[in-house]
Amino acid sequence: MKILIIRFSSIGDLAQALSIPGFLKEADSKTEVHFATRADLAPLTQNNPFIQKVWPLDKGTGIAGLFRLIQQLRRERFTHIYDAHNNLRSFLIRLCIPSPKKLVRPMFRFKRLMLLKFHVNLFEKPFSGQRDLIQPLAKWNYNFKLPKTPQIFLNQTTVDEAFAILAKFSLQEYYVLVPSATYELKRWPISHWQRLIEINSEKKFVVLAGKDDSFTAHLDVFKNVINLTGKTTLLQSAAVIHRAVAVVSNDTGLLHIAEQLGKPAIALMGPAPFGFPSRPSTVILERELKCRPCSKHGQGPCVNPVFQDCLRSISPEHVSERLNQIS
Repeated sequence: MKILIIRFSSIGDLAQALSIPGFLKEADSKTEVHFATRADLAPLTQNNPFIQKVWPLDKGTGIAGLFRLIQQLRRERFTHIYDAHNNLRSFLIRLCIPSPKKLVRPMFRFKRLMLLKFHVNLFEKPFSGQRDLIQPLAKWNYNFKLPKTPQIFLNQTTVDEAFAILAKFSLQEYYVLVPSATYELKRWPISHWQRLIEINSEKKFVVLAGKDDSFTAHLDVFKNVINLTGKTTLLQSAAVIHRAVAVVSNDTGLLHIAEQLGKPAIALMGPAPFGFPSRPSTVILERELKCRPCSKHGQGPCVNPVFQDCLRSISPEHVSERLNQIS
């Protein structure tokens, strides 16, 4: 068997999809697995012993770059193609590459409509992002099972780079905080992060966020905080997480990287329905509200009379208590 897996983005979805190669190889070690993904996210697939070849797509090359990739993939003669993304680009790859067996991850549009418009949840509970990606393979007679962590593999160079960054601050034991998320409604309030740090003054915290997340500067006032916002690459962030005691994160990509590294984590889940982690190493904190979920990705608008009540009502004291339990 020679299988092509297609998953272009996002960071969190790709991180969860990286359980698929391990799952396939665990079922049959002779299976040859190839993986097509976005070029800027391809570093997450590096050093993966379950992937024979990665096919990166640079989104800046447009339709011409896509068809160049298709030409290259056509020469591989895949026996199976699994489209784990199900968008226009992945559809064109499926359409243009001959293969005896093709499989598409279903979008469950009716179930999504019922959940988002009428708050009727027809999905299997609890929702699991990794199960959602792996279960379709049952059509090829694969029985669902999550492969053991890690499913993201860091090379020594990346680990050394992260160590060099941390060594500047003489950090030995620390906790990672991930206060950012794509949409503001998915972010635990910055005042809650401040309170969490304040009541854990004996702990060292490392903040990870993107270069545009200037709001994390509000955390710089604490002496037990090292703010690495915008100072690490995606892989370096993964390596910092790998060395941490535990992680506290919003519903965002670094949460799923922590999970795939097997790192204990606390997930602060707010308005979006589909970013839920899948492993027992992650503690999910959420509030059952009639207005949840309010949107597919957490883009809003918030319809609760108490703005962002789904996250604001998760207290820093409760998060601190759970953090002490998992670490």
